[in-house]
Amino acid sequence: MFQYEKKLQYPVNIKNPNPKYASIIISQYGGPDGELGASLRYLSQRFSMPYPELKGLLTDIGVEELGHLEMIGAIVYQLTRNLSKEDIRKAGFDAYFVDHTTGVYPTAASGFPYTAASMQSKGDVIADLHEDLAAEQKARVTYDNILNLVDDPDVREPIKFLREREIVHYQRFGEALRRTTDRLDSKNFYAFNPSFIPKK
Repeated sequence: MFQYEKKLQYPVNIKNPNPKYASIIISQYGGPDGELGASLRYLSQRFSMPYPELKGLLTDIGVEELGHLEMIGAIVYQLTRNLSKEDIRKAGFDAYFVDHTTGVYPTAASGFPYTAASMQSKGDVIADLHEDLAAEQKARVTYDNILNLVDDPDVREPIKFLREREIVHYQRFGEALRRTTDRLDSKNFYAFNPSFIPKK
């Protein structure tokens, strides 16, 4: 089903390792609004989407988010390669280093490990699309926060690319919600469909 091209969606070539940057960017790997959660959310929601075009949209964006996860992993890896003990201590990277050395591990910048509790797959087209819109905005804000803290252009450029993709995904989910709402409203779907009326 998937075709894998062995290159990153946007090149990552970081010349200067910086564990301080890695310790905040890791949040987009396994934090509450990161790429791992996004890919799992969309690839899980796709199964219950009632319309083929939405199933396709969720599949496409979910797979793209896996590519973004790969980019974040590459950024964190390149920022933490060949560190000395002094680099680790000075940057405050020691707590992460003790548990993971310089392995890329799904965690938030706060140190809280990835949990699926930060995402939702409800099985209701309207609820799931609203979840997706919010998720894309939260990821965009996280990238904004990273850009406010990072000044190395080798790091900023791929982060800016990822931020732009969050905006595009938000736009696609907005279009999907409008089309879906129009379709459901035309049939008074939620008001009169017996399967959506709560039982007493």
